Amino acid sequence: MAIVFKWSGKSPQGTLMKGELTADSKEEVQTHLRRQRIIPTDISPKAKSLLGSMRGKVTEKDLVIFTRQFATMIGAGLPLVQALEILAKQTENSSFAKTISDIKSDVEGGSTFADALRKFPRIFSDLYSNMVAAGESGGILDTILVRLATYIEKSQKLKRKVKGAMVYPSVVITVAILVIAIIMIFVVPTFGKMFSQLGGTLPAPTQLIINISNFLSGIGGLIILACIIGAVVFVVQFRRTEVGQIVTDRLLLKVPVIGILLRKVAVAKFTRTLGTLVSSGVPILDGLNITARTAGNKVIEKAVFEVRQGVSEGKTIAEPLSQSKVFPPMVNQMISVGESTGALDNMLGKIADFYDDEVDQAVANLTSMIEPLLMVFLGGTVGFIVVAMYLPIFKLITLIK
Repeated sequence: MAIVFKWSGKSPQGTLMKGELTADSKEEVQTHLRRQRIIPTDISPKAKSLLGSMRGKVTEKDLVIFTRQFATMIGAGLPLVQALEILAKQTENSSFAKTISDIKSDVEGGSTFADALRKFPRIFSDLYSNMVAAGESGGILDTILVRLATYIEKSQKLKRKVKGAMVYPSVVITVAILVIAIIMIFVVPTFGKMFSQLGGTLPAPTQLIINISNFLSGIGGLIILACIIGAVVFVVQFRRTEVGQIVTDRLLLKVPVIGILLRKVAVAKFTRTLGTLVSSGVPILDGLNITARTAGNKVIEKAVFEVRQGVSEGKTIAEPLSQSKVFPPMVNQMISVGESTGALDNMLGKIADFYDDEVDQAVANLTSMIEPLLMVFLGGTVGFIVVAMYLPIFKLITLIK
């Protein structure tokens, strides 16, 4: 959970500096300050106010609207401070309005727009602030802001595709399990009591279903529920460790069908992010550093950091990228061509567009494949239970005749 920290420190020139920063831990604040070449002397959590607790969360939609409106104002020739003042007044999200107002105050105090944004890393990522810094230094801030808005919108679209692919089967599987559990725990025992009163030997399928029902209705159901809860808690806690993230991310990439989808998403995100940064004038090493930390998968992150290490040693991007075995050969070859022709940013954009379409196709294939499988599973399971419960009744009717 993000916390607002108050910090004080010294600049490289020895000037005393103070400020506030939203982060998950003190270590994150220290890392951010050191990146700005500020030596922290004190970092402490800021006391929460009632007003602060009532402020809403800043969403990506809020950020896109702010970026596009700000780009329009800067392109129209409005001064930076005036544009920020207008946006602070018209922004509906009170938390974001306060943030924009704080940024305006910092800019009025002599800070650059990029440095003012860096004080709010939970809202404005390193990618955002670095691109703004490149835009300020190159005098093309409005163009950079438009690129940023486009990048955020495409990233949102990619996230929605992945969520859609994962949510649908998850919901159907959950409903199927609940339906089967209700039948086994509440419906089957009624038939079991009726059959026990009739006496005689039950058919094997019927006896199997009744035994499973008795197990789930008794201590067995509680044991299974406890095991499921324990497994979920273990995975969540394991994911919070560095080793856990690497292991689970590597396993996810190897899962049939889903692993292919996640790999395509990773390629699209990597090329889109790096291409946007390079085309905006951000140095390649900084761009690779930002791209690695925003990868969302530890295996991909490690591969990109290895690429960055190779580039810092004088290699091309394609050479260490092909050695990592993480990205498809086509991606490595296209990046190699882009580097040799001096059109790396355009080539990265083309790769990102291609893999966006590939993600669309992968999601459609996943949905079309999972839907009939789930229907067969649910229909087959429920059908078997129904037939097993009616077998003794059919046998009884035959005996009566």
